[in-house]
Amino acid sequence: MSGEGTPNDVAIDAHGRRIAVVATRWHAEISDALLAGAVEEAYACGIAADDVERVRVPGAFELPVVADALARSRRVDAVVCLGVVVRGGTPHFDYVCRAVTDGCVRVSLDHGLPVGFGVLTVDDLDQARARLDKGREAVRAVLETLLVIDDVRGRSA
Repeated sequence: MSGEGTPNDVAIDAHGRRIAVVATRWHAEISDALLAGAVEEAYACGIAADDVERVRVPGAFELPVVADALARSRRVDAVVCLGVVVRGGTPHFDYVCRAVTDGCVRVSLDHGLPVGFGVLTVDDLDQARARLDKGREAVRAVLETLLVIDDVRGRSA
């Protein structure tokens, strides 16, 4: 069951941090809701409105390249990628999901920058509607990861 095993909430104080939230334009009902939840969660974690950059891309396949450009810009501490890919009748779904997942991981590892993954991979839009909290969850995960990385780097300095 989706959501089972979700970690207990950890207090996250991300004051002074800057993040980018990159969201697809496909399935606007879903992606707009994911984006809104993500931005609200960033504010709830202490990020100022001016420190949440919103970027829209055509579809999920474009998420990694834009995340990479944001990472290279060094103007953000973390990136969150949001979207939805709905299974169709061809293998295209599998190719897109794999490319987006691998691309986001690559950006994170190549730049040492947390990249949150809030891309829904679903069989239908009803499944996506049931997972609209994933934008919020992706922001919390990326911010907590950012704080853990800071702690690890601070201990090794």
